[in-house]
Amino acid sequence: MQALELKVPPPLVAALIAASMWGISKLPPAIALPELVRTVTALPIALAGAALTGAGLLSFRHARTTVNPMKPQSAASLVRSGVYSISRNPMYLGLLVVLFAWAAYLSTVWALLGPLVYVLYINRFQIAPEERILSAKFGASYAEYKARVRQWI
Repeated sequence: MQALELKVPPPLVAALIAASMWGISKLPPAIALPELVRTVTALPIALAGAALTGAGLLSFRHARTTVNPMKPQSAASLVRSGVYSISRNPMYLGLLVVLFAWAAYLSTVWALLGPLVYVLYINRFQIAPEERILSAKFGASYAEYKARVRQWI
């Protein structure tokens, strides 16, 4: 299945999964929560996820390296500071948090399948090939970084 490696932008993956979550949320059983409760619960979680993704983007911009997840070989530098000292993949983690917020808003257990599918897909088709490329490009420096900082959190 290498044909999918680095082919679908992670934000598009998250959007497609979010749409699927909405579709599957129509299946019973639903958790009957008022709209206000769902919004008050989901909104801060979504904002935290967006902030995490934004912090990752800003770190890449500050380091003047590519933010294109389809071309990790174009990376000009290895970003290890800021949010990247906590997670090797804060942008993907931020999208995951947003998917959890969406699941909370949809208020059904079925929607929790979305974040699981996202993690499985991103690990296999985005992170694994990225890490192969970054290991080849940055060698021992990347190996030390991987040993020190967790993949997600």
